[in-house]
Amino acid sequence: MPFALARPAHHELVIKKSRFIACVESVTGREAALDRVAQLKAEHPSAAHVCWALLAGGQSAANDDGEPGGTAGRPMLEVLRHQDLEGVLATVVRYFGGVKLGAGGLMRAYTDAVAQALLTAQKVALIPQAHLACSVPYALEGWVRRELDLAKALLTDVTHASWVSLSFDLPQCQATQLMARLNEGGRGQLVWLDNAHMTLDDKVGLRASTQG
Repeated sequence: MPFALARPAHHELVIKKSRFIACVESVTGREAALDRVAQLKAEHPSAAHVCWALLAGGQSAANDDGEPGGTAGRPMLEVLRHQDLEGVLATVVRYFGGVKLGAGGLMRAYTDAVAQALLTAQKVALIPQAHLACSVPYALEGWVRRELDLAKALLTDVTHASWVSLSFDLPQCQATQLMARLNEGGRGQLVWLDNAHMTLDDKVGLRASTQG
């Protein structure tokens, strides 16, 4: 099961007078990650390197920012992968202390900086969500709302037209049971919508235009 971070985690190492300032935090994707790296570079203008690694949306990326190839970004990325993290960015700001560490020393420093930060991190399980929508007569709106509350589903949108359309989210593992309960209680008066933002009127109109 993949995990996200509840809040940013930090750690700082000093090795042979070089400072390695690590941060591991949640991001939505590559664009947000690049914005964060640019922000760090602006905050640390005298730093020698701002190296980073990203896991988000099933994609990965790593950047050594001028360090010898494979000594910074890639080791940091491997740490993230071993933690089963998703939607996460690891950055390490390095202030050079005047003593070269060699390839092995750099790999250990960047790996340890991120790993130590993650020791203090609070991880949150990412539970796959189902996004559902249905339409019911006005007389059933209160009942549907009560059923959603009992299932702890998150009501995201309600539209009042000739019928009431409700969009909601809940864990995928609970979706089948809730749908069966709503189908039974609705007694044929509940209609499931293909699009969470489409009302029953929209759906009927779409069908008519398609047939015409």
